[in-house]
Amino acid sequence: MATRRALHFVFKVGNRFQTVHFFRDVLGMQVLRHEEFEEGCKAACNGPYDGKWSKTMVGFGPEDDHFVAELTYNYGIGDYKLGNDFMGITLASSQAVSNARKLEWPLSKVAEGIFETEAPGGYKFYLQDRSPSQSDPVLKVTLAVSDLQKSLNYWSNLLGMKIYEQDEEKQRALLGYADNQCKLELQGIQGAVDHAAAFGRIAFSCPQKELPDLEDLMKRESHSILTPLVSLDTPGKATVQVVILADPDGHEICFVGDEAFRELSKMDPKGSKLLDDAMEADKSDEWFATRNKPKASG
Repeated sequence: MATRRALHFVFKVGNRFQTVHFFRDVLGMQVLRHEEFEEGCKAACNGPYDGKWSKTMVGFGPEDDHFVAELTYNYGIGDYKLGNDFMGITLASSQAVSNARKLEWPLSKVAEGIFETEAPGGYKFYLQDRSPSQSDPVLKVTLAVSDLQKSLNYWSNLLGMKIYEQDEEKQRALLGYADNQCKLELQGIQGAVDHAAAFGRIAFSCPQKELPDLEDLMKRESHSILTPLVSLDTPGKATVQVVILADPDGHEICFVGDEAFRELSKMDPKGSKLLDDAMEADKSDEWFATRNKPKASG
């Protein structure tokens, strides 16, 4: 599965201004691209909302070879209730630790050289006070699971991830598609995994020709397919094909065709200005607060 790549994690953000401040100024990421949409995504990329929304990709480098964050902002939605599903992102960056201290962003020491902090909305980040040993400082995404063995069967046997580490006593495992990519850490918890309203989504790419086979595999194994294979348009950019899955605990997983995604994800030099302009325009726009409501169920 060396042709598969870990791409990004999707965060729903209520306070776009403060969130951008955290990712840009505290973590030191750059805006890679910014896109505005007038209506909800066919693959529920923005969650169960029908209205206007935006997507901002931020990272330490190009999406071709960096794991990045997708900041999803639904106009008029100011906050999202957190569950226990997302347990944090770990990155190696002494610069981020330094930035946090200079900006007086709260840091809590959890181990020697490791600090915990939170993005607006309560999303946890773990900062290792050292230079990264690889080109991408983002090391791993940690998700909660209720049954580690069942999850390992899904992620490794079905999705083809290599198991790098496994600790039965601590109920954790580290998986990935390649040595130099961001890893997925599964951490067993007591009880059920609660996604609440803030639930995110982790994204991977694979050759486009593998998408129908992946969907068929999940059908045969009776696993959840949240969105069958569909084409997604981005105004003025490449159209991509995706299939959205859910693991045994309901974690949302996006697989996108790699070839078109590389076109879509090219860094936009105007991305930062587009974001800043959108945030400036949003300051005085209260209309969407009464318009962008969750989609009706059923």
